[in-house]
Amino acid sequence: MDEVWKLSLVTGWLPAALTILGVAAFIALIAIPPYPRRWAIIAPVVIVSAGVIVYAGSWAVTNVAKLFTDEIPTENLLWSWVALAGLGLAVGRLPRLRWWGWIAAALAAILVFIGAGAQINRFYGQYPTLGTALGVTRSKTVELSSVDKPATGVVTPPPGGFLADVWQPPATMPTKGTVSKVTIPGTRSGFKARSAYVYLPPAYQVTAHRPLLPVLVLVAGQPGQPESWLISGQLVDKLDAFAAAHKGLAPVVVIPDDLGSSFANPLCLDSKLGNAQTYLAKDVPDWINSELQVAQGRDNWTFAGFSHGGTCALQMGVNAPDVYGSFIDISGQSEPTLGSREKTIDGAFGGDAAAFAKVNPLDVMKTRQFPDTAAVIVGGTSDGTYLPQAKEVYAACKAAGMDVTYMEIDGGHDWRVWGGGLEQNLPWLARQTHLSSQ
Repeated sequence: MDEVWKLSLVTGWLPAALTILGVAAFIALIAIPPYPRRWAIIAPVVIVSAGVIVYAGSWAVTNVAKLFTDEIPTENLLWSWVALAGLGLAVGRLPRLRWWGWIAAALAAILVFIGAGAQINRFYGQYPTLGTALGVTRSKTVELSSVDKPATGVVTPPPGGFLADVWQPPATMPTKGTVSKVTIPGTRSGFKARSAYVYLPPAYQVTAHRPLLPVLVLVAGQPGQPESWLISGQLVDKLDAFAAAHKGLAPVVVIPDDLGSSFANPLCLDSKLGNAQTYLAKDVPDWINSELQVAQGRDNWTFAGFSHGGTCALQMGVNAPDVYGSFIDISGQSEPTLGSREKTIDGAFGGDAAAFAKVNPLDVMKTRQFPDTAAVIVGGTSDGTYLPQAKEVYAACKAAGMDVTYMEIDGGHDWRVWGGGLEQNLPWLARQTHLSSQ
């Protein structure tokens, strides 16, 4: 069954087949008799009404409820329209059908939903495989206390060298890393975060002579959850593969919650929306240092994220450079936003534009240099919204004296870029944090 669970839902025959079945079911709901009375009128009304509902719902979610800072892509609105219209057509057929017809209509509606969902999933890559979508291949978690045992000795990099140069893994070292679900309290910030996740690479689990590994703090997008990196980003597979090629060495990864809830957006700042910056710059490092045995110093700590999380990485690199000496900004925005600068200043700072400017990275970098900070800025080649912003951020970081690298990856605002942006920069991270030269 392993090969079945590994079937891609982003490329290949499976998403295409699901979409074909969905389209066929949609056509069947329209065209196959028996028809209800006045079906020639009812069917178009249902289809048009579904489109109106989807459009109105999208507008309300974006502009009234403000659950998203960006417009929902047209392609995804169209597939949402198809899904809702399929449901409406199935319901509209029920009065003239017998019990077996009800079952057929329900199955057709389900196929339409699955086909439309397959296309929306292809756009974002939220569920890369069949196994992740069904929840059967997601990373298993273990209690942190069962794997984070005290070490009797430690190994550190030689002066000017890399940890991999002096580290020799014992034969008893595990071959895979572990994932633990933990609570990181907002002791200083008062921020009420959801559960976080911790990845400990194989080398960390060695207690005789534990290598002091660098730290990577990862955050997700908005709306989102920390687990997105594990499910959609397939983070464990990427880190285990890196560790396997580097004698079990990889960064210790902590994935905190920077939102508070899936649709909240405290902007990774300290504002009336919450003290997210203090949480990420103080509470999370405090917890890491108290609970984990890791390398110390800003040169060994990296912050990274995608989309909203990429913006957050930029913010941590600029507003907390004493903690994070490097950052990876993947598909981030040019500034923290609630949809526009005006909305952001009003919603987070009560209209105080000066307060926003004091913490807005591009404003800060106009008056301050960061010669000791390293960064990677990543954009998707077909990301029409965020790629220009990535270029703007790169130029600002370069002007501020950072050791900054710019990278474009094939894809849009999706997991091809987000997951690839991290995976392709793990060697860069290893060099920056004295883990490995390769």
